[in-house]
Order: sequence, then structure tokens, then C-alpha cells
Amino acid sequence: MVLHGGPGAHHDYLLPQFDHLATKRSLRYYDQRGGGRSPVDRHVSVEWRAQVEDLHALLDAWQLRPATLLGYSWGALLAMLYAVEHPDRVARLALVSPAPPTAAGRRLFEARFAERMRAPAVLDARRDLTQSGLREHDPAAYRQRAFELSVAGYFHDLGRARHLTPFRVTGRTQRAVWASLGEYDLRDALAALAIPTRVFHGIHDPIPVQLAAEVATLLGADLIRFERSGHCPYIEEPERFTRMLDAWLPAIP
Repeated sequence: MVLHGGPGAHHDYLLPQFDHLATKRSLRYYDQRGGGRSPVDRHVSVEWRAQVEDLHALLDAWQLRPATLLGYSWGALLAMLYAVEHPDRVARLALVSPAPPTAAGRRLFEARFAERMRAPAVLDARRDLTQSGLREHDPAAYRQRAFELSVAGYFHDLGRARHLTPFRVTGRTQRAVWASLGEYDLRDALAALAIPTRVFHGIHDPIPVQLAAEVATLLGADLIRFERSGHCPYIEEPERFTRMLDAWLPAIP
């Protein structure tokens, strides 16, 4: 089961790169509640417990018992939340660029990301795009470049951003999920788990690699570092990403 990031995004931006992992196994994707093709009315809860319950229902419907959860970014945190609630239903965890296990760690990430978005190279590129006239002459190219610059802070090599499938985040869902988590701290709960886990993280990620190392230590897991990647090792080091994940995920005999 593949869990996308966000919260409030959709699974498409993991494609086509994550599909390279489907040569030896079947992958299940879904758009989480309140994002992508899973919209809900405003009165419907999208908080973290609802996200965990949705995942539980899907694992039942698809008869994945126990399941291997492959979580990316927020999706990795969702995988951890699910494992804490239902440890008997998880056979293995693969956590890629995991969101921090504490609210304090998330604030550190937000500050680092904001700092990167203020980098001179990013500000200059935004100014150049505004002054280029591309918006009038080639709106599609303008939207693509604007998207690339909106995610610049996630990348070690900004030039690789053009390989990321564009996506949108439903702001209401994103705000509601984080608000429902409050001053969360999963460290004690993670340390109590005994689930085979591997953590994959780019050393240039705005989520500090030290936080990923902490997650790995708590779960008794190996940490696989990507030396030329930020938050998107599946974009910046796709061949090694596929090779390392392929070696960890269970394969069809």
C-alpha cells in the first residue's frame, strides 16, 4: 500500500517513478480523504484519526493482512500512526522522507523550508519568470515553471523539479490534519513497536536527516541516505531509489 504525502495532496505526483517498483510486486494507490479524487463535504472530518480509519478499511477491502506500507513524507507519518494504532496489521514499513515524529520537528522543517524559498537563486528565478512574458505567450509553460519554483525548497538540484509531476494540495485538509495532531509526539509509541522497517532520506531534505535518523533508531531500522537528494530522492536519484526500495519491499515469489 502506497501512502502519498500532503496532507491533502493526491497520489499522482509519485508517478511514474514509484511504478518502477511494481515489476516484482503489486502496488495499491489511493487518494487520501479530502484530496485529489477523494473530495469530501466541508462538514466531513478529515482529521488524522479519519485518515487512519480509511486506511484500515481499505486494507480490509483489499485483503492486505498484514500489509506492507510504503509511505512518503506525510504518508510515512500516516504509516507510523497506523502502525501505532494497529501494529498487528503491519508486516513491514518503508518510510521515504518521513515527516517528523514530533510537532517540534515539524516546526523546524517549516522554518528550514521557508528559508530555502527565500534563497537568492529562487527569488531571482521567480523575478525572471514574472518579467519573462511567458504567462501571456505560453501559459502552459508558465504554469509548469511556476510549479517548479513553488517546490524549489524541496530539491537539492532545482533543475530536477521539472521531473516532478505537478500536483495541488487541498489547504483545508492540510490544515485540519495538522491541527488534529496538535503537539504530537510519537517517539515513545514508535519505540514500543517491533515492525521490520527501513527509512530512506535525502541528506539535503529540509526535514533534517537527523530527524529521520531518530525515527530509524526508535524503530530499530536501517537508515538509507541519499547523498544527492532533498525531499524527493525518487526524482533526484531515481535509479538508486528503485534499487534500494526493491531490495527491501517483499516480492512476489
